[in-house]
Amino acid sequence: MIVHIEHLEHSYKADLHQPLDISIPLRDGMNNPNCFYAPYPEMNPVKSGDFIGSTAQGGLVNFFNVKMNPHGNGTHTECVGHIAHERHSILEHLQQFHFIAKLVSLYPIRLDNGDRILSLEQVKEVVSPGGAEALVIRTLPNEDWKLRHTYSGTNPPYVQEDAIHYLVDCGIQHLLIDLPSVDREEDEGKLLAHRAFWKYPDNVRKKCTISELIYVHNDIKDGLYLLNLQIMSLDLDASPSKPILYTLF
Repeated sequence: MIVHIEHLEHSYKADLHQPLDISIPLRDGMNNPNCFYAPYPEMNPVKSGDFIGSTAQGGLVNFFNVKMNPHGNGTHTECVGHIAHERHSILEHLQQFHFIAKLVSLYPIRLDNGDRILSLEQVKEVVSPGGAEALVIRTLPNEDWKLRHTYSGTNPPYVQEDAIHYLVDCGIQHLLIDLPSVDREEDEGKLLAHRAFWKYPDNVRKKCTISELIYVHNDIKDGLYLLNLQIMSLDLDASPSKPILYTLF
């Protein structure tokens, strides 16, 4: 199916039969990314009396309980409720799901203290005002260990606060990245990048989202795409998500 998209002064087409999934599958056990010391996902059949919810174990149907942490186990999309003192739900704030997105690839740079960051200067080279509603960042090098890496306690790369301010000024409403967080793993609770993106608490951008722990395969080229940002109907600050890109032509 070919759809036509009008964005600003440009006209695009996208083939909905050619999806590019940039989410990480959520699996039972340790074959998942892990960050902030979250427990690993658990998927267990319901057991009640003689009933067992597993056909592999002799049951009539598969009927599993799932235990997971949206922020710590895989691809997820979060709203300002992630850092706000007051309650916000991703269901309330994300009600549009299709956006023009720009995919960029960046090498984090190393600071004198050993931290690795995505800097303002790097972002300025690849993002300009008004070009897209969403930004997808693939960090380099890009290997498939990201699908199952233990990030907890490793001080992963993060995004410089000034770079986030610039993205906001450029009109980026949805930021997607393959890191556990846009902020430093341990930052004394400052959450500078999150606060800058949502302009919290003074001028909150409620309809804007951050998606973390995505994975963009190397055969997907940098450029403009149609983004379909799919979430569960989960009434929390964040939801497991399945962002899909479609090539524009």
